[in-house]
Amino acid sequence: MDFLKESESAGLYIRHAINDTPTGSGFDFHIHDRCEVFYFISGNAQYLVEGTVYPLTKGSLLIMRPGEAHCIRFLSAERYERYAVNFPLSLFDSFDPERRLMRPFTDRPLGKQNLYFLPGLEDIFRDMCYYEGDDYGRTLLMTTRLADITAMTAQQKSGKAPAGSALSEQTVRYVNDVLFEEITVEQLAAHFFLSASQFSRIFRQATGTSPWSYITAKRLIRARELLYSGMSAKKAAESCGFGDYSVFYKAYVKRYGESPSAHGND
Repeated sequence: MDFLKESESAGLYIRHAINDTPTGSGFDFHIHDRCEVFYFISGNAQYLVEGTVYPLTKGSLLIMRPGEAHCIRFLSAERYERYAVNFPLSLFDSFDPERRLMRPFTDRPLGKQNLYFLPGLEDIFRDMCYYEGDDYGRTLLMTTRLADITAMTAQQKSGKAPAGSALSEQTVRYVNDVLFEEITVEQLAAHFFLSASQFSRIFRQATGTSPWSYITAKRLIRARELLYSGMSAKKAAESCGFGDYSVFYKAYVKRYGESPSAHGND
């Protein structure tokens, strides 16, 4: 992977990257605790968001809110170029306390209405990414440009995703419905009258990852939110479906590189 440029300041992160011959390696499913704007420039790929498969063409823009799982699926090894920006939901709160600009991110079902077609934005992303001034100027530039982009999405209807497998979408929806309950893959599979291996195959095709990796990542995202809100680590673990605190502790440290008790809520 060739990262042409990446920078971060005041909770805003942007990167411009190219892969000349991309493969599936290094492009695993992931979940952020911030919003993401993804702008596609070139390649032959699809984008998976919570079981929905979106086709990508030059000028495709996808938006994901915190906790929304996504990954890319390559259809061939053509040159892959994109920009991606991550930022907090609270970015515009100082001038948009009602978060109207964030409605395209938040006021929709999980994994739906993520795709927009907004050609001609490459210069805007380049300006944000290659700004050479100080951090204050970069933060100001990125905030105003992102406000412009989110306003565009608020005014435009999102692109329609192609019809997918009803069963695959149902599996993702059901897992989210029972995310914090005491569940096993076998129990999830039984709900759809499938074997565990059949269920796992369908779920991986829909999301790019295994059911349990998906469940664990989602639970950790939610647990981190609860920790930041002041809940104790043990209570957060229990609330998010971790029956064994040691399992939660190890998973949390592996994902975030710090102890859940680092927030001082124990």
